[in-house]
Amino acid sequence: MPFKENQVVTMNFILKDDDGKVMDTTAEQEPFSFISGAKQILPRLEEEIGKMLIGSKKNVDLSAEEGYGAYQAESVKTVNKSEFPADTPIEVGQGFMATAPDGKHMQFFIKNIDGENVVVDFNHPLAGKALHFEVELLNMRDATKEELEHGHVHGPGGHQH
Repeated sequence: MPFKENQVVTMNFILKDDDGKVMDTTAEQEPFSFISGAKQILPRLEEEIGKMLIGSKKNVDLSAEEGYGAYQAESVKTVNKSEFPADTPIEVGQGFMATAPDGKHMQFFIKNIDGENVVVDFNHPLAGKALHFEVELLNMRDATKEELEHGHVHGPGGHQH
């Protein structure tokens, strides 16, 4: 039976690419928790988890479009190093946040550095990739009022930030 909105859903997962390479996992870490219906995970992944029973395991395969979308070449830009604060070290692979003219925050990554030219990529690092999840549903409970107000799950014992 699908879970309802505003539940804390706790799971373990392994995320692999098409070649079977592990890209992310909760192994040897705390399980991952999210609030259902709050758009905190990929919609189709949440839909599939919502069909699971506590204690069950499931493989969920997502196309690039169901994941982070197609890779968009027009989202790669070249800017001058002077666009970055002078005291900020810049390295390939490093992530930054920018603010668009409409006020929206956008994450980007340094793709290449060639002298004063810095190639930045606004695509999500997993854009254009099929995603293969192995999911184990551990628990579901109603989110607390405080969790709903804050928009995230709190750890055991309550507020932890």
